[in-house]
Amino acid sequence: MDPQRVTWRTSTRSGNSGNCVQVAAPWNDHAVALRDSKNPAGGTLVITGTAWEAFLHEVKTGRMGRT
Repeated sequence: MDPQRVTWRTSTRSGNSGNCVQVAAPWNDHAVALRDSKNPAGGTLVITGTAWEAFLHEVKTGRMGRT
């Protein structure tokens, strides 16, 4: 899928700082795409939908960053 042809979203919680991660989901049937809003042409990270859901779970439960 072409990163120029998907709808990119920025979190409403990111404010107006410009330091945001943008998400295109679903990238295809099985993946989520991420990019830096400050440099959208700088590259796209594509991860599985399963990995994205696991990441969101960790963030929502406050466990992200704990060792």
